[in-house]
Amino acid sequence: MEENFIEYYKNQSRFYSEAIVTYVAKNSEYKRKKELCMPTNQGIPKEKGIDHTVDLIREGYPFIQNRIKKYQSPIVISRVLGKRVIFLSGVEAAKVFYNDKYFKRHGVAPMRVQKTLFGKNAIQGLDGKEHLKRKNLFMSLLTPEYEKQLIELCVKNLDRQAKEWEKKKSIKLFDESKKVLFLSVCEWTAVPYPKEKEKEFLEDFGYMIYSFGRIGSFYRKGKRSRKCVEHWIEQLIKDVRLGMFAVDKRTPLYQMSMCKDINGELVDIKIAARELINLLRPIIAIATYITFVAVALYENPECKEKLKKKDPIYLEMFCQEVRRYYPFSPFIGAKVIKSFRWNHCVFKKNTLVMLDLYGMMHDEKLWKQPYTFNPERFKKHEKCLYDLMPQGGGNIHTGHRCAGDMITLKVMMAFTDYLVNKIEYTVPNQDLCIPLNQIPTLPRSGFIMKNVKMKKVKKKNIIKKNAKKKNVEKKNIRTKI
Repeated sequence: MEENFIEYYKNQSRFYSEAIVTYVAKNSEYKRKKELCMPTNQGIPKEKGIDHTVDLIREGYPFIQNRIKKYQSPIVISRVLGKRVIFLSGVEAAKVFYNDKYFKRHGVAPMRVQKTLFGKNAIQGLDGKEHLKRKNLFMSLLTPEYEKQLIELCVKNLDRQAKEWEKKKSIKLFDESKKVLFLSVCEWTAVPYPKEKEKEFLEDFGYMIYSFGRIGSFYRKGKRSRKCVEHWIEQLIKDVRLGMFAVDKRTPLYQMSMCKDINGELVDIKIAARELINLLRPIIAIATYITFVAVALYENPECKEKLKKKDPIYLEMFCQEVRRYYPFSPFIGAKVIKSFRWNHCVFKKNTLVMLDLYGMMHDEKLWKQPYTFNPERFKKHEKCLYDLMPQGGGNIHTGHRCAGDMITLKVMMAFTDYLVNKIEYTVPNQDLCIPLNQIPTLPRSGFIMKNVKMKKVKKKNIIKKNAKKKNVEKKNIRTKI
């Protein structure tokens, strides 16, 4: 009898325990659903109007920032491209935005961006394990060793091109830096191209990068350029896979050609080509930053004097300030995976959310005197993944932060040092206005430079170096004796 009672008690206890757990789970889920179904976002500013796409085109980079300031709120609800959109700004908002539990990137990039800038079904639109697998491949090609190789190639090609610049009355830095980067990245990735098509491919990459925010013939050229470049790279990858083109296995060309999915299968040739282009294109796009570097040097001559001292710490601070101060990426989008509530705002499933990158880098709450160019601000700046985000934020290895974030900085530093310490030039009168309603944007003139000359190495320095070498050799001889 006693044993039966104990067994009965155990069964009853188990039943009631499970019942309680089930009740609590259902009740909490009910409460969550009830909370999400309540009158939502009553305290969140909502912009009036049917749609604000025209305002986005008219205002450009400060579009989201203008609304954040107007409503004095880090969250604003609006409508763009016929869709309900939630605008976010601020460090805490960025932390939520880059949480993969809440947001996804698949299906976010507009088709006009995929047909020009990114390529269809490329890494920018992946999530979860597939994204992590692809991201790891990119990061394996952007190690310090690979960075060093690219920088050396950039300097080598700068030396070659500078000799050509000396023969010309004037050059446009934007076009010239694009060429140097194209030559360097093709050699770095081991991507061959016919020399007679160099100019054509350079133009194609230019249209791919700068056409997604345009309309009319410029945009159509961007789409056409994307098709031409993809056809070129697809054929190259076919040849690598078939063994018709021998290439070192350590090169980015080989690694991207043999890119595999999460099941260990080779990805489609079209996808492999788009990812290789996603390695080439962003490096060439650094030409934008290099042009901004030249503008910053011209408008802030005191910075140029400091850079002549060749202090690597100040050089990095200067380049980081260029990335913060000048416009590059305006904002970035994602879609809600599952409905959730944050900061008194309900984010419903599949809602489009846009994080204000440009506005955050000009936010007085994050940066003192944000519209003043001041590299010194980075002396006391604590590194944060969610404030300096010219190319996106979050963890660079696991998140959606641009894989080329650091290599961009290193290339900028190499070009900055070259402009300051390796060549001299004059800057004629020109239109250096940077239109913020044009995405992406540039100084209107492209930065014209005249009378470019290589700086001569001082003979005194050479004599001193030779004298030191001779003294060292004499000491070595004495020690041997």
